[in-house]
Amino acid sequence: MFSLLGLLIAFTFSGALFALDARRQLVVEEVNAIGTAFLRLDLIDDPTERQLLQKLLKEYVNSRIRLWAKMSHRSAALAEVTVACALQREIWSVAITATERPELESERLLVLPALNETFDLATARTIAVQTHPPTLIYGALFGLASIAAFLVGFSMAKSIRIHRLHVVAFACVTAFMFYMILDIDRPRIGLVRLDTVHSLFSELEQSMVDRIERRD
Repeated sequence: MFSLLGLLIAFTFSGALFALDARRQLVVEEVNAIGTAFLRLDLIDDPTERQLLQKLLKEYVNSRIRLWAKMSHRSAALAEVTVACALQREIWSVAITATERPELESERLLVLPALNETFDLATARTIAVQTHPPTLIYGALFGLASIAAFLVGFSMAKSIRIHRLHVVAFACVTAFMFYMILDIDRPRIGLVRLDTVHSLFSELEQSMVDRIERRD
């Protein structure tokens, strides 16, 4: 029973770490994709359309930053996702209009795929954030821990002297492992955070502002 409990804890912990690393990688990929799309907007000749797209993409980055700040509040986060989706549609519409002329085919083939990759990665991040181990796994962990504790307690009841240190150690270690799994699986509300890697969005926004000011 203890072997099965340890195996299940190990696999669940490993899965949580893998998911955390995948979320971190998606943040880096999204920042890189937005940066690439922003640079390719320079290919648009019309200054009005170029400036509008740059402004909209910068506001989109602001929306992604606000979304991370609101992640611990589901209703606020969903509202911000709606705002980001509206900006995606507006950016795409303006980009289509800005590159629809036949002579701008080469620009269209560079700008539109970059924007499409940006929006695809946003969707991938949304799915990654909402993906957690099944409730059945947590139920199995709790059930196995309870059964193991019962078996240990039943065995210790036959002893003349109860080793309280062993009892407390088992309870503390098991509870701590459960907490670590939950904390890693939800990196926005616990001790394990992705705030450092997510600060790349703030750096990207600042680089956008600097580039727009130099261009003007």
